[in-house]
Amino acid sequence: MLMVGVARVGNEPVARYTPDGKAVMDISLAFDYGRKGSDGRRPTQWVNASMWGDRVERLQPYLSKGSQVFVTLSEPHIETYEKKDGSGQGFSLRARVTELEFVGGRRDESSGESAESGAAPAAARPAKSAVKGTGFDELDDDIPF
Repeated sequence: MLMVGVARVGNEPVARYTPDGKAVMDISLAFDYGRKGSDGRRPTQWVNASMWGDRVERLQPYLSKGSQVFVTLSEPHIETYEKKDGSGQGFSLRARVTELEFVGGRRDESSGESAESGAAPAAARPAKSAVKGTGFDELDDDIPF
């Protein structure tokens, strides 16, 4: 089974190495799904994913908390663990990253705006449409298909 979608990176990924020298990186991914609630936000499904091999060293410098990525995940499964506070079992969804592409800029948390690395200067970017309702942000979420 595969899982495919756009997600945001939820932690600062750090590469580590197995005793036999293979690179591995754990990445927390946040997928939004479903309809917006009364608070205007969609529910989030967190997936703890791992990436293996030489891609780890190549991609780690570019992956950071808030990066938007398109991922293909394989081997999705639920892991159980004992909670640290001793209150019982916890569950987490885990998978393995098979493909990863960057699709958006990283969110600048101080200003709340997108901070795309290598983005064109404001003067070189196309102007936003002056006509209200022509952007994707204004689309109705209740489209029946």
